Amino acid sequence: MHLIEVKNKAHAKAFLQLPVRLYKDNPFWIRPLDNDIEAVFDPKKNSFFSHGECTRWILQNAQGITVGRVAAFINQDTVHKDNKQPTGGMGFFECINDQDVAFKLFDTAKKWLEERNIEAMDGPINFGDRSKWWGLLVEGFDIEPSYCMPYNPPYYQQFFENYGFQIYFKQFTFGRKIGGMSDRMYKLGSRIYKNPDYKFISLDPKQLHKFMSDFRTIYNKSWAEHSGAAEMSEADVASASRELKPILDPQLVWFAYYKDEPVGFYVMLPEVNQIIKHLDGKLDAIGKLKFLWHQYRGSCRKVFSLIFGVVPEHQRKGVELGMTVAFSDLIQSYEKFPYDDIEFNWIGDFHPKMLKLIKLFDSEVCKTHITYRKLFDPNAIFERAPEIK
Repeated sequence: MHLIEVKNKAHAKAFLQLPVRLYKDNPFWIRPLDNDIEAVFDPKKNSFFSHGECTRWILQNAQGITVGRVAAFINQDTVHKDNKQPTGGMGFFECINDQDVAFKLFDTAKKWLEERNIEAMDGPINFGDRSKWWGLLVEGFDIEPSYCMPYNPPYYQQFFENYGFQIYFKQFTFGRKIGGMSDRMYKLGSRIYKNPDYKFISLDPKQLHKFMSDFRTIYNKSWAEHSGAAEMSEADVASASRELKPILDPQLVWFAYYKDEPVGFYVMLPEVNQIIKHLDGKLDAIGKLKFLWHQYRGSCRKVFSLIFGVVPEHQRKGVELGMTVAFSDLIQSYEKFPYDDIEFNWIGDFHPKMLKLIKLFDSEVCKTHITYRKLFDPNAIFERAPEIK
């Protein structure tokens, strides 16, 4: 086998084409946009290069056929955060059904990290925010993946666990039909919704910069203290804004304010994979026309809930429910709301309060991903992700 670090366009193309070949007969896999994958490895587009480093490889057999790929990275903002060992990451793993090939790829990522004094690696994860390309799918193989969420064959799980990766945390996706809230939940949420000190408003595209600034404020107070999550910089926010602007539906993004101070957000996005699956990975001129055509036709009938956030001093007060009441009222104002289904994406098992809240919305787990951790010292004590109290 021949290991090649991706350094040129030909190798980058091979990196992108491998999953196309692996999943060609899978009716549920949706080819990601090439641009979305390549942006992760482009220092001009990925702000994480300002506080980290990353590389990737392809593995070819004796006939020059690509049989595997992997990436390894270090995020200096999280390498020591809540970790007893300096921890890096590996991701974008794809592989034929051959454990020797898989272990060669894992060894490559491990060696690169060890050379940089790293003692553990999480995977498969993203060189970027947790909201994308994070975790290994272990349940829900017969459901199309959400936008920028991983999809993989079942046999990957055995590769990870045989290599010595251990479950660091699980991520659940819940699904249900979109619609109003139960009477009980609506009544609970209405208490804070009607409180004059609070207001709940949807995104105003004309003030996108302000809302993104408010998002950063809330995120850094509510999420940045969690294990593995780093504070968002202005550059991170600007990058996220550029990426999301083409697909944002303002009526799906909600903010909560207390006496005009930002205290909560609830971000949902149209499930644009229902459009992307028609583009064959290309968002070139023809791809953009196809995208606009499917947007116009209303091909996207599903929403996915990307992230909740409430600053600590306003948690346990029902702010999440207040935003949901506002959204529910909006739905009821339509004769026919343009979306039919919703998936609540990325609910970690380390967040029991959020799991309890999501279950109140009559939703059920439809997908499960696992984020694994591999300790390089076999005698080191493994600990799962700390629970959010």
